[in-house]
Amino acid sequence: FHSGEREEKCIIEDVPSDTLVIGNYKVQRWDIHKQEFLESAPGLGMFVTVTTPSAEVLLSKLYGPQGTFSFTSYLSGEHVICLQSNSTRFVAFAGSKLRIHLDIRVGEHFLDESVVQAKDKVNEVNFRLEHLIEQIHHISKEQNYEREREEKFRKTSEETNSNILWWAIVQTLILISIGIWQIKSLRDFFISKKLV
Repeated sequence: FHSGEREEKCIIEDVPSDTLVIGNYKVQRWDIHKQEFLESAPGLGMFVTVTTPSAEVLLSKLYGPQGTFSFTSYLSGEHVICLQSNSTRFVAFAGSKLRIHLDIRVGEHFLDESVVQAKDKVNEVNFRLEHLIEQIHHISKEQNYEREREEKFRKTSEETNSNILWWAIVQTLILISIGIWQIKSLRDFFISKKLV
């Protein structure tokens, strides 16, 4: 995505509890003379701030123009990940555009193939087995989190349906009572005018 030099960009990531989140990013600065983005942005860093669903700051750190950040969530919900350059130029002079490449991996741990190749077959099988067990735990956490969300949604739906039913009953009672009152009023009117 593109960003201004002093602009803060935020991403919302829905994360289950006790889940590792790894983010890799790279910043490129727009070169006015070449009319293209430079491969790197030397001297430019990024402030990375991560906020939990309860608005608590989980991570706030300055990194270089290219880096990796990670955090482990202890609450399930929407975590806000914000990136902002550490440019010290005044807003009036900080008109440069930035291109930020961001890769966020939630709960995944990728295999390092060079490590796997360096070990013998028994260690490789053991390493892959541990990786599969870790992925199973992650999938289980993800499913439990989705179950919790579905249960909250179902409770909200049931409460809404119950409220709608009671509102319909109240409206029906009001209409019936108004109809009875109108019939009684008309009957009393006709009797008082001696039309009946």
